[in-house]
Amino acid sequence: MSDKWWMLTLIGRDSPGIVAAVTRALAKAGITLGETSMLRLGGNFTVMMMVSGDTDEERLGSLLAPVVEQRGLRLHIDPIEAELHQHLVPNVQVTVSGPDRTGMVAQVTSALAEGGFNILDLESDVAGTPREPLYIIQISGIAVEPVERIEERLAAIRDTGISVNVVPVDTYIG
Repeated sequence: MSDKWWMLTLIGRDSPGIVAAVTRALAKAGITLGETSMLRLGGNFTVMMMVSGDTDEERLGSLLAPVVEQRGLRLHIDPIEAELHQHLVPNVQVTVSGPDRTGMVAQVTSALAEGGFNILDLESDVAGTPREPLYIIQISGIAVEPVERIEERLAAIRDTGISVNVVPVDTYIG
């Protein structure tokens, strides 16, 4: 069996030690980690990790079964094509905020997609108060058109009373 790459997704209530338990089980079996992303959302902890090793989907599930059961996690495993060391660097940051309402993310991302904007990272949060929630969206990505054109695409959203800020990202490497 040759080394393949897998995307593991684990979700469960946040508690200390989830990452340690998962990575310990994988390391013990000789499974290598690639890129990972882990974060807490609304009291839940989400893990996405690329893993590789002389294994298959069934064995990966078996390796993690004790951790999944003990921690009350849900596990999803997908075979993937690994594209390691191909980190894309964003050139535009879009920040949107306004009264929380259904469809804001869809409206903003649809306008961006029309211009070929490639979203690399999207984070959203609800601030304000329970009576007056404020929805905040932060998007970084790669734009193929000038910031001014992106501003034009988002003008209709701004016209509904939502704050939209589009800025170029200057990345210095070295």
